[in-house]
Amino acid sequence: MTTPVDPSYRWDGGDLDLDGYLSRIGFTGARTPTLATLRELVYTHTTTIPFENLEIILGRGVPLDVESLQDKLIRRRRGGYCYENVGLFAAALERLGFEFTGLSGRVTMGAPGLRPPTHALLRVTPADDDRAWLCDVGFGSGPLEPVELNGERGEFALGAWRFRLERGTGALGSELWTLYQSGADGWLDRYTLTMNPQYRIDYAVGNHFVSTSPRSPFTMRPFVQRFGPEVHHQLDGTTWTIGYPDKQGETRELEAIELPELLSEVFDIDLDDADAAVLARGDWPAAARPE
Repeated sequence: MTTPVDPSYRWDGGDLDLDGYLSRIGFTGARTPTLATLRELVYTHTTTIPFENLEIILGRGVPLDVESLQDKLIRRRRGGYCYENVGLFAAALERLGFEFTGLSGRVTMGAPGLRPPTHALLRVTPADDDRAWLCDVGFGSGPLEPVELNGERGEFALGAWRFRLERGTGALGSELWTLYQSGADGWLDRYTLTMNPQYRIDYAVGNHFVSTSPRSPFTMRPFVQRFGPEVHHQLDGTTWTIGYPDKQGETRELEAIELPELLSEVFDIDLDDADAAVLARGDWPAAARPE
């Protein structure tokens, strides 16, 4: 007799409008749990759905149930940060029959000191490949494809962007992985992660901290990203940065009133008039009080 799976360990893929999701990201491949499908899913999701924290800045919370995620990211064609992107992606993987588990990373970006594990990722094993693959659709700047979890991985290129994955040892002898990204200023450590499985309830805890804590950068100012094979757009407050794989980027300072138009034209995010007016005022810490 088969023991039923505790629903707490699942990702509510049955609630997902799979056709709507695949149409949203422009996926046209086979709906099979293969490595080729996984590669196309990661590429199309990463290059289509932007990273953004605007709900927090607009004074609203960030629900992670599948119905809320697909209403925002699919029907309203908005973006989200890592917990939203990964929650939607995980529901799709579950519907397609992939074997996977959630992971959490500690975002470092070259900064010293210990940071909380508030970045969501997935470890995926396709049906036609016995290797494990790291899928990061929620960081806002790639990678464009799954990354093989191999201790000998070293440096590699995905599109024009270069990365390095290293396996080391963390506290109590645990396995600790570090992902680096190469840019105009050299190599930068993006985050560290362990293979400790994470579930929806774990992401709910991290999501609460990220979306409500005054110590979270996402409660203080807009932070939006759009990633492509050759260019990375980032909006941090009123600073718009255009980054490239192998040369210095461009930085422009904007006025808050310019942000709604920029979001529409560059990041493919269209706010309604009321939300655009809140964003354009620029008094974000006062507005950023999630319900």
